[in-house]
Amino acid sequence: MSYDNTCKYLAETYPVEFARWLLSSDTSDIQVLKTELNPEPIRADAVILLQAANQILHLEFQTSPKSTPPLDFRMLDYYTRLKRQYWCDIEQVLIFLQPTSSETVFNTQYVDKNTTHRYRVIRLWEEDPTSFLANSALLPLATLTKTNSPPELLAQVAASVDMIEEADERHNISACVQVLAGLRFEKSLITQFFREEIMQESVIYQDILQKGLQQGEERGKKQEALQLILRLLTRRFGNIQPDVEQQIKTLSITQLEELAEALLDFTSHSDLVNFLVNLSPSPAN
Repeated sequence: MSYDNTCKYLAETYPVEFARWLLSSDTSDIQVLKTELNPEPIRADAVILLQAANQILHLEFQTSPKSTPPLDFRMLDYYTRLKRQYWCDIEQVLIFLQPTSSETVFNTQYVDKNTTHRYRVIRLWEEDPTSFLANSALLPLATLTKTNSPPELLAQVAASVDMIEEADERHNISACVQVLAGLRFEKSLITQFFREEIMQESVIYQDILQKGLQQGEERGKKQEALQLILRLLTRRFGNIQPDVEQQIKTLSITQLEELAEALLDFTSHSDLVNFLVNLSPSPAN
């Protein structure tokens, strides 16, 4: 199940509620910005512009601290691209959904010899559930907050979902609750409180599921293309230099297709290097 897509849907559908939660901002003059940041390939989870304050709220949701490149560098990368594109104040919040003992979830900055970049980190399992239970937009996240009795918390979330008056919103929030609750609870317990058919009939559930499948298909296509190209290059030129191989691994599917056509005319390793140097910027995937 695509937990990231569920969180992205919530942030983009309820940007005012997320801004009030994370920035204590009362403004309703808010715009959701595109999450594709040039140059590609890079895609943020949620980018919200508070127009009145001329400020951007950038949210990243993570189920795992494992990331390539590392999360701290990714946050720096996102920041510089957002800053270049919009040139305003940027507040970044990295939200971890599942408990872990990894030191990464306690890190709040990227540091190297010449640069230090800071960002906020929220570990949902340490958050008090009270404010989440009081806001329908945050109810799905409430299932992952701090509690001494997880089943009792899930029952409270279910009761709050039932109180949502508008039927479509109630069904969509219920679907999101069930998706994120799957990170913590057994399916049998979830179905005690929520009707599974409501989730499956929900328009947003179908949309989230479809996006997840599409992303999986794209990742699969890219991996297959990458493995084939690396095999062909190795057969033609022997071992590929690690830095060159790493650069190839960062190419988009479109760029890999261009490389697949071009390598038929390569006569030396330098042809490959020159191709990568002169490669046009990657289009959005």
